[in-house]
Amino acid sequence: MSIVLKRAYEPASPEDGHRVLVDRIWPRGLSKDEMKIDEWLKEFAPSDQLRKAFHKDELSWGQFRNAYLAELKNHRDELRGLERIAKEGRLTLVFSAHDEEHNNAVVLKDYLNSLG
Repeated sequence: MSIVLKRAYEPASPEDGHRVLVDRIWPRGLSKDEMKIDEWLKEFAPSDQLRKAFHKDELSWGQFRNAYLAELKNHRDELRGLERIAKEGRLTLVFSAHDEEHNNAVVLKDYLNSLG
């Protein structure tokens, strides 16, 4: 499977393959033309409650990760489509968080890899 992560503020490139925005909120200051997004799957982003708790430091990374994985399990069948895309070519999960190691795209990538 080929899944890569990319910040929304990095320029899109042909090597990105299928680009999916995985945030619930559209990245500030970026137009749809700039983003070159194939899909916006905000329904698979962390719930508002979970996202806000993590950003307020009410949850550790481990707590956020476990809670988000539990939310993703409710969408297992729907996420199979992303798994297929990653098996057939490159899937780029686009996110806007500043922290490139601790964000929902990292968790989603790990989850998709576990499906395959």
